[in-house]
Amino acid sequence: MASMIELKAADGHKLAAYRAEPQGKPRGAVVVIQEIFGVNKHIKAVADGYAADGYLVIAPAMFDREQRGYDTGYTPPEIETGRALMQKMDWKQTMQDTAAAVEVAKAAGKVGIVGYCWGGTVAWVAAARLSGLACAAPYYGGGMPGFIGEKPKCPTMCHFGEQDQTPSLAQAKEIAKAHPEITAHYYPGAGHGFNCDHRASFNAEASKLARQRTLEFFRKHLG
Repeated sequence: MASMIELKAADGHKLAAYRAEPQGKPRGAVVVIQEIFGVNKHIKAVADGYAADGYLVIAPAMFDREQRGYDTGYTPPEIETGRALMQKMDWKQTMQDTAAAVEVAKAAGKVGIVGYCWGGTVAWVAAARLSGLACAAPYYGGGMPGFIGEKPKCPTMCHFGEQDQTPSLAQAKEIAKAHPEITAHYYPGAGHGFNCDHRASFNAEASKLARQRTLEFFRKHLG
């Protein structure tokens, strides 16, 4: 069962979120952080997928601070608009919005976070700065090299495409080297956005393997 709900951040900002519920009692909760395309059809499908695996899922509309209800596709102009919105985002507020989602998710037990593209960077920063997370699984966070100094406070598993430029393979390996405590997986033949089946960059094999690993990771740390 899925619905749109409203979250409230610590500074009073109200943002929408997509909530997907499992059948039966949840085994834990997962916060899903969007790419620069908003809580669109793809992110909702990802959320539904984790709900089908037994988790309560909250996918906050992170761009609501700049543009409410932002939901778009993957054409070059839409990518440009998404990038422009992303650049306006403030990290302190972004963490407050993520924390609001974690707070609501807690009702279902232990909370993990997974993020894609810009959301991968958000998940990485959240793992270091927020309390209340049991684990984090960032996918190809383009901004992660700029946050290499952040220290995850919970078990963290990172997924990188070897053909990606943001971050590049060299940057991804640098992050892993700086953080021997994390698990890093590299996917040959996969580029940026390899998990998104609505994009040309979709890599079915890498996507399936990464999801399998993430699920095992969630089973271990969330239940």
